[in-house]
Amino acid sequence: MQIELRTQVIEPERKTFTNLVDRFGDRPASRYEEGSIDIQSVANFHYRPLWSADHEIYDADYTAFKLEDPYSFTDPRQLYYAPYVQSRAAMNEAFVKTIDYVEKKDLLQKLPAGWDALVGEVLVPLRHWEAGAELVSVEGSRWAYGTTIDQCCVFAAFDRIGNAQNLSRVGIVYGEGHDGALAAAKQRWLEAPEMQGLRRLIEEVLAGTTGQDYAAKLLTVDLTDRLIYGLMYNLLDEAALTGGAGAYSLVAQHFSSWFGDQRRWIDQLVKTWFADPTYGESNKAAFDAVLATRWAQIVEAVSDLAAAVDARIDAGASASVAASAAAVAADLAALGLTVPGGN
Repeated sequence: MQIELRTQVIEPERKTFTNLVDRFGDRPASRYEEGSIDIQSVANFHYRPLWSADHEIYDADYTAFKLEDPYSFTDPRQLYYAPYVQSRAAMNEAFVKTIDYVEKKDLLQKLPAGWDALVGEVLVPLRHWEAGAELVSVEGSRWAYGTTIDQCCVFAAFDRIGNAQNLSRVGIVYGEGHDGALAAAKQRWLEAPEMQGLRRLIEEVLAGTTGQDYAAKLLTVDLTDRLIYGLMYNLLDEAALTGGAGAYSLVAQHFSSWFGDQRRWIDQLVKTWFADPTYGESNKAAFDAVLATRWAQIVEAVSDLAAAVDARIDAGASASVAASAAAVAADLAALGLTVPGGN
């Protein structure tokens, strides 16, 4: 008996789901597109929320920032569940290797005096900022309209609580395996003058003292992050390398790398808001309102943090924050926004 093996190509009857064919044409869709586009519930809701009867339970009007088509925004990272989990698992593994090495070699205990105080009194308390930012992202995951925005907020929320946990682990290693440094950091967050600006800012954002618009809250946190991360994880990373504080640089690199990834989707979302043919101008006006309400407060809060850094090490932190604020203001002005005070 003779058996002949042949390869036969069977063309699929359809390349993807009908909604994606309607949007993009009859072509194979990516996993990201299939898991992200047109997933938002839009009809057949059971009831309007009793606490906001003028809205549907899922409603684009929960924010002043709108898109004619919510799926005109797509995540430039193309993250859905599987690649997100793989990416963050790799990030976490890298951080664990770093902190294990730092702990094994007692590097935090060998920091110069000023850097030692900086880690315990300035860096570790920022875990509470990260925890607050996580809750803001959770709000975004609930109120965002359109799955492509929603899932970016979900992933950011997991990232932020991961950042808080990583800073907590730094505190535990700094405390030589005990939680004393974490307890002290909490008290500093609650009482230290240099922390009160950031604490007031995140608490006001969470409490919605200037409104419950999730997008305005996300932008407030992002603007603050741009100054905090520039100070704590870029400027001080470089200063640590030349100041005998290599352990700080080893830790800082992970937060700096994460923030570069985080900024990609936020930048793209802002660009999409502003380019929208129907809502572009109103979105700019809404961003201007955020700046008018929060920009001066943000700069003052991070400037207080920078002054605390300068009190412990000579890194030019206050001057760096002023320069960063001016650079961010220039970037915003280039987008057609009005920055109070021009800095």
